[in-house]
Amino acid sequence: MKYLFLFVFVAAMCADSMAQLPKVASGIVQRLEQFPSKYISSRNIDIWLPDGYSASKKYAVLYMHDGQMLFDSTTTWNGQEWGVDETMGRLLQMHKIKNCIVVGIWNNGASRHADYFPQKPFESLPRTLQDSLLHEKRNGQNPLFPISVRSDQYLQFLVTELKPYIDSHFSTKKDRKHTFIAGSSMGGLISMYAICEYPNVFGGAACLSTHWPGTFSIENNPIPAAFERYVNTHLPSPSRHYIYFDYGTATLDAWYEPFQKRIDQVMAHHKYNSRHWITRKFEGADHSERAWRTRLEIPLMFLLK
Repeated sequence: MKYLFLFVFVAAMCADSMAQLPKVASGIVQRLEQFPSKYISSRNIDIWLPDGYSASKKYAVLYMHDGQMLFDSTTTWNGQEWGVDETMGRLLQMHKIKNCIVVGIWNNGASRHADYFPQKPFESLPRTLQDSLLHEKRNGQNPLFPISVRSDQYLQFLVTELKPYIDSHFSTKKDRKHTFIAGSSMGGLISMYAICEYPNVFGGAACLSTHWPGTFSIENNPIPAAFERYVNTHLPSPSRHYIYFDYGTATLDAWYEPFQKRIDQVMAHHKYNSRHWITRKFEGADHSERAWRTRLEIPLMFLLK
């Protein structure tokens, strides 16, 4: 039960937390307040620009989910952060990664599960199970899905509304080879889904502590198998894409290893090799921003080398 409560708190991500601009150790953050969309609810977008950002240079773009948790622990619900500004700034200063900006897409709290749960695998489930999930309560009171699964719409927002805005207002390299996506837990799922659904848009995805169960139980749970079938039929070309997975062994992450190993078999079957795919296990790591922060440089260097 403690894993359930931990995941509930992480999933909420406190969409109504203090909305002051995050303080960063390097670079600057610009915010698009309540960026509008015809596909999903409006939300804040935080754009991190590295030190020395200049319109005379061109930058790769890393899109990251749960944007309110990336930069400043004093503004987050749990006092933790990914430390994106520190890690990106350090790697750039050491010339270990290519020039890059980060676009942090806030989640909207209650609708996070509906936005991030891959829609095609969900719709492949028996209708009775879909209905059951849509009525599931995540803490005994609030519905896990307050609205129907809409991750296809979330990705449409990202690809057809947000990305064109970023590319027209910042000095970016617009092509697939320089466009990446990353997230953790449910954010890992939607990152996997994004590179499969839009292989011509995203050249790489980092999926940390990917929440393969999709819900709060692993007993007799058909959801991981649905994700596996989807990945097996939708993986993009291994010669043109980079995919990173990882998981820990504590708290909620303790569930993930057998499911990740099944996905690893699919990756190998589709001829992904160590140049284009990594899966890492972190012994003792739990399901938290603090844990993701300690290993963030690994997926960053893999995608942005």
